[in-house]
Amino acid sequence: MNAPLAPALALFSHLPLSERFHVHARAFSAPLEAVASRVPAGGTVADVGCGHGLLSALLALGDSRRIVHGVDPDPRKIEWARSGPGRLPNVRAEVGTVEALAERLPGQFDAVVVSDVLYLLPVERWPGFLREARRLLRPGGRLLLKEAEGDRSWKHYKCLAQEVVMVKLLGRTKAGGALVLQPREAMEALLRQAGFTPRETVELGAGYSTPHILYVAEATAEAGAAPSAP
Repeated sequence: MNAPLAPALALFSHLPLSERFHVHARAFSAPLEAVASRVPAGGTVADVGCGHGLLSALLALGDSRRIVHGVDPDPRKIEWARSGPGRLPNVRAEVGTVEALAERLPGQFDAVVVSDVLYLLPVERWPGFLREARRLLRPGGRLLLKEAEGDRSWKHYKCLAQEVVMVKLLGRTKAGGALVLQPREAMEALLRQAGFTPRETVELGAGYSTPHILYVAEATAEAGAAPSAP
């Protein structure tokens, strides 16, 4: 089931104008509904880098059986998330990182969603980030990784320019390194190296000025793990 965008946005109606603007801009510039529609029904979902919690809201409203656990390193955004989607009975929001969550709750999630997070990190940290996302998942669990594709199109360069404004000039988003977009072949290779089997690569950039792309990958069994009983 896919939640309409309006009820999700209504959860942020009490936020200050600047924060509401940020959430609405996010809603209409990224295909979050399309990402949410591909998350398996029910189960426990980790929203890593959840920000204000808009994707968490879509996931929770779209299926009341889901438990959505949002985590973000920005305490300010988590406060907004707690006062918005965090009021839903099936949403949790906390300050933290993928590493801290994987240390505390390894193998406890049926799905992990990561939307527009990797490009904010130094490229050398990407393999480790994906391995930690793999640690969160039960065998057979799904990773849904939404990024902007490094395809060298005008959308590619427009996306980088836009993020320079958001990160460097306005400080709306925190980044830990140079802003980098990778081609899909490189991303699919990184997913395999981290213990995933890519299942679907979906172009979601139609109608947007950003080359959105979604990778859906399945967590393979850990090396040396005992096979499941028939």
